[in-house]
Order: sequence, then C-alpha cells, then structure tokens
Amino acid sequence: MLRISDISFSIEGRPLFAGASATIPEGHKVGLVGPNGAGKTTLFRLIRGELTLDGGEISLPSRAKVGGVAQEVPSSSTSLLDTVLAADEERAGLLAEAESATDPHRIAEVHARLADIDAWSGEARASSILRGLGFDTEAQQRPCSDFSGGWRMRVALAGVLFAQPDLLLLDEPTNYLDLEGALWLEQYLARYPHTVIVISHDRDLLNRAVGAILHLEDKQLTLYQGGYDTFARTRRLRREAQAAQAKKQEARRAHLQSFVDRFRAKATKAKQAQARVKMLEKMEPITAPEEAAKQVFTFPAPEQLSPPIIAMEGAAVGYGGPAILKRLNLRIDQDDRIALLGRNGEGKSTLSKLLADKLDVMEGKITRSSKLRIGYFAQHQVDELDLAETPLTHLRRERPEEHPSKLRARLAGFGLGADQAETNVGKLSGGQKARLSLLLATLDAPHLLILDEPTNHLDIESREALVTALTEYSGAVVLVSHDMHLLGLVADRLWLVKGGAVAPYQGDLESYRAELLAPAPEERAAKAAAPKPAKPSRDAMSALKREVRDCEARVEKLTEMLEKLDAKLADPALYEAGKASDLAVWQAKHAEATQAMERAEALWMAALEKLEAAEQG
Repeated sequence: MLRISDISFSIEGRPLFAGASATIPEGHKVGLVGPNGAGKTTLFRLIRGELTLDGGEISLPSRAKVGGVAQEVPSSSTSLLDTVLAADEERAGLLAEAESATDPHRIAEVHARLADIDAWSGEARASSILRGLGFDTEAQQRPCSDFSGGWRMRVALAGVLFAQPDLLLLDEPTNYLDLEGALWLEQYLARYPHTVIVISHDRDLLNRAVGAILHLEDKQLTLYQGGYDTFARTRRLRREAQAAQAKKQEARRAHLQSFVDRFRAKATKAKQAQARVKMLEKMEPITAPEEAAKQVFTFPAPEQLSPPIIAMEGAAVGYGGPAILKRLNLRIDQDDRIALLGRNGEGKSTLSKLLADKLDVMEGKITRSSKLRIGYFAQHQVDELDLAETPLTHLRRERPEEHPSKLRARLAGFGLGADQAETNVGKLSGGQKARLSLLLATLDAPHLLILDEPTNHLDIESREALVTALTEYSGAVVLVSHDMHLLGLVADRLWLVKGGAVAPYQGDLESYRAELLAPAPEERAAKAAAPKPAKPSRDAMSALKREVRDCEARVEKLTEMLEKLDAKLADPALYEAGKASDLAVWQAKHAEATQAMERAEALWMAALEKLEAAEQG
C-alpha cells in the first residue's frame, strides 16, 4: 500500500503540494491526471525518493521495489533480449550467485527464490514483452546500437515491465508507441500483478487499463474510483454542485447584508440586525470552482478546390530500393477525414510522406490540384525546433512581413500566450512545443493536413481542443495516431496499409482493435488444422535445449549438496549431548535442499517433456 500523508513541496518558492494526501491500495491500477505543470512527474520523483519533501510523509511497505522508465536504454552492443533480461536485477544477481555459491544453505535459498520468481521462464517472458512492443524475434537479437532513441525507449519500457516492480510508475508510456503497442500495453497493465500509477493523456488507456483516477489540482490529490470517463463525469457534477452552493450562499449573504444595512440604525431592529451580522461572520465561505483555461487550436480556413485534390493511378513508392507500397489507386477530396491503419513497418509514414510531396512516385501517376497547399506534422518536427529561439522568432521567420501583434495573435490562437511567445523553445513544455509545430504546419491554411502522431505531449484538454478544431476544419485530414479516441471522433474513412497495398478498411475502429488483439491468423490456422504443433524453429529448439541443460546443471549441483549434507548428518559426533541446536540447523538445511531438489527435478522433467514434444512435432 502506498500512503501519501499530508505532503508539502515547493520548487523555487512555488508550492506544488500543500497538505496533499492519498492512499493507493496494493495491486490497484491508477491513472494520475492533472494540468500540465501541476507536479505529476514531481510526485513520481518524490515517491522514488529523488526529492526531499518539505513536510508530510510518503510510505511504502518495507523492501517494496519501485520501478519506472527514467530514460532510454544506452546505445550498446548488448542485444535487446539480454538488455531486458538484465533489467530484473534480482533475477540476474541470483543466477550469477547460483553459479558461484558454495554454501549449501545459501544454494538452497537461491534456487528456492529463483523458482518463486519463475526465473526459468524469464527469456520467454522478456521475448513476449518485446514482441508486444513491436520487436520481432530477429530484432530482439540485434544490438541496442541498431535502434533510434524512440525505439530504445520501448526497450527501456520492456525492461521495467519485465522486472515487475511492486510499484510501477509510468510517465506517458504511449508517447513512443504506435497503435498496436498502445493497445498491447493497455491489456498488459490491466493484468499486471502489482500496483501501477500511470501518468497519461490517453483516454482509452485511462478507461481500459486503470480502475481509479488520482487527480492533482490546486496542490491537492483526490482519488476517484473508475476510469477517466467516470472521473470526468463525477468531477463535473461535483463542480456544478459546488458552483450552485456558492451561488446560493452569495444570495443568502446579499439578503442578510441588505437587512443589516437597512435596520442597523433603527433601535427596534438593532438586535435582529446584530444577529444577522453574527450569522454573516460564522458563514463558512464556499468558493465557486474556477473554470479551467480553455485550450484552443485555431486553424485558418483554406479556399475550396475542385475535387479530387489528390488522385493516384497505379502509383508505387519507396526509398530507392524495392517499392514499399505498390498499385496505389487512391483519391482524396477536400472534405475527407482519413485515418491510416496498419501495423508498425507496413508503410503508414511512407504513404504520409508521399501525400505530403516529400517522396516521388517510382511508377504510376499521382495528380495534385495545381493550387493545393499541404500541411505536414510529424513528431520528429517537434524535436527539430530551434531550442534557443522563441516561438515569436520561429513565426517571424515564416512571416517576416507581418506585424508582431498579428504574429502574437496567431500564437494565442494555438494556446501560446504572451509569456510563452517570448520564452526560448528549450524552456517550453512538450505540449507547448507540439502546439508551435502544429501552428507552423497550418500557417498557410493548407487544403490537406497530414498529422502523424499529433497528440504526443498534448494533455487531455488539448486533445479535445484538437478534435474540435479538426472537426470544424474545412480542409482534408489524414491521421496516423495511437489515440483511438481522436481517430474515432475525427475520421470518417479508414484506410488499411498492409502487405504493400492501401485499401479502404471495411470494418470500424472497434473491429480493427479486436483484429489487432486477436491471435495472428497463422496461429489460429495452426491450432485448427493440426492436432499437434508444427516443428519449432531452430532458435526455439536451441532455447529448449539450453533450458534442459540449465535444469540438469541445477539438479547436479543440488545432488552434490545433498550428498555433503547426508554425510554431515551421518556423522555420529553431531548426535552427541549438547549438539541438539547444531543438529537442528543441519536438518533444516537438508530439508530446504530437498525442497529445492524437488522443484529443480520438476522443472527438469517439464523441460525434457517440452523438448521431446518439440522433437516429435
């Protein structure tokens, strides 16, 4: 159980927490939400003990392990699989100790603990987690240095999930995931065996993977039961009730004050007036809740073009080698709202770049309206902003002829106020940088707006504002996003990018979700068609044989240890008077070693049976 008791904490004189309290029961899954800058990430650092509280206490059970993703894994020659396996430090340490320990009692303890934490299935579990986050078997054997920072963030996430800390703290874990990875993570967190607190602006994850919402607002923490939609509804009703109470109290105050003002000077009414003064003094003020600052996006409206604005006939596209997408026969009109679906690596970003005129067709034809203007937003563009310049400077470079007041108005239309306009980009939040990039992408009032993961770093209110802006926008929209909530509210057409082709998807988003989470077709076909499993791959057979060898080595080591313990217990000197306590110790060691042997033999037999079944298959 995590207890946050009356905590206070300030940064540079600005209080983030003032007497805040909350209790998270063991095993609960909780979403931590609140305005940007309220202190959500700081709370994680306080829980981990990286910062010192000004007052109050945060307590966890003794020996509880706290884990989270602090940064991407370093670029190294270590394979992804070995990197993830090493993330469980207890398992790695025990395996190393099992190879070097000589004390029979300690060897028994080590093997018992390894069995308790299911250490022998570690490689299979680590591989399954990596696969869920988008790494196939071949990729798992490649070194970390082969992958970019975003992909190494996934490896870091895989590592902490594999280590299974007692308290798992995740800060925006879906920011580096695609739709498939985000859906897999939802299911994984829902089944996670320990306590989880996740900072997220992904409504689907907060509705499906957690059972409570911890809301940070006005330096206080409030725990709401249920997912995000339940929290939003409950909070709205509470705020409405509080506003109604404040309004009633204000009317009551006005009525009492009016009586006092009229009759205080009259002798016949002075007593009653004084009584009402006391009533006013005793009245506990009820403050109406402040309305949150409304988040906005203001997209300029393009003029109408004759349809289609883009048409393709037998088009193919790639990067100089074989075509990634072929036989493209597609059409986009200005009123289209299209979501691109498809597993990672199928070519969604390639199609986006082709539409954005950032790639040329290799064959076939693509026709664009002569007056077509295209706005393109991709996550990497946020990282390409000049950190030493202000948003106003970025905008002035694009519109040198415009008056500064108009440039500031443009920034305000994307939620960047006067303070942010003159602040270096390096000091802005991720959400503010994303707003600036969106402004730059839509500056020319594009007829076609292509958005590749536009919601990363945007808070929930900003995402809702983006939905509103895109719904009202008079240009065409092409979306790639892991945010199912955004896709469901904006897109009216679904294109599936799969197997080098792009075609309309006949189902809806829920059917696509079910399709992604279902077993692969080849797995279903194998189960239905074959009474016995197909022969495993060479890699799988090697893993099974290695497991058998490891189990056999453990049995041999425990056999040696039991022989030494048998010899010790056979020594007549151990049974002499006064040696009862020593005898009890050695008998206990023998019992522990026997139990460890039983576990080791059971694991060995199971490994042999799996290998035999695989060889026969």
